[in-house]
Amino acid sequence: MIKIANLSFSYTQNLVISFPSFSLSKEEHCLLLGESGSGKTTLLHLMGGLLRGYSGNIQLDNTELSSMTEVEFDKFRGRNIGFIFQKNHLISALTVKNNLRIAPYLAGIPADAIHVQKVLIDLAIAEKSKSLVTEISQGQAQRVAIARAVINRPPIILADEPTSALDDKNCERVIALLLAVAERNRATLIIATHDQRLKSIIRKQVQL
Repeated sequence: MIKIANLSFSYTQNLVISFPSFSLSKEEHCLLLGESGSGKTTLLHLMGGLLRGYSGNIQLDNTELSSMTEVEFDKFRGRNIGFIFQKNHLISALTVKNNLRIAPYLAGIPADAIHVQKVLIDLAIAEKSKSLVTEISQGQAQRVAIARAVINRPPIILADEPTSALDDKNCERVIALLLAVAERNRATLIIATHDQRLKSIIRKQVQL
């Protein structure tokens, strides 16, 4: 499903980040561990196609990312990758439901109102579907961000520091939710984190 080999990325001539090689099977989960500045977010952004121009190989579902044009990768990402950012990046002018509906639209996937409603119910935010995202709590907004990331049933879910700012109780809730969503979608989940609490939950770990 995922293969990283001899990968490096240059922000500047003097700032080159090299990454360990690793591979993941379908439905296998992994932590990317490391302190701030170790390259965790950079690696997620490379895997998600938000950064291009790398050296080495990134293969997702047997497809080398560098072989695709921007247009081809935009379509590939919309159908295959769900991204949960450190900041939710929800669209404040839209309702909760419309924040979800925009994901299939951008990926060129037909709208499925029943599926949108099911995801809202699964993540316990259906009662907020008509609310603007500015009118819901931080925890609810986080669930909306997770819902938007998985609405297209992507086989790969990338999550950037989803628990680092949470207390123990909410950390357990969020990681349980992510694992449940990944299992429901038969997806591979990759979490970039420096949160040591997750090491006992997800056994596969890559140290950066």
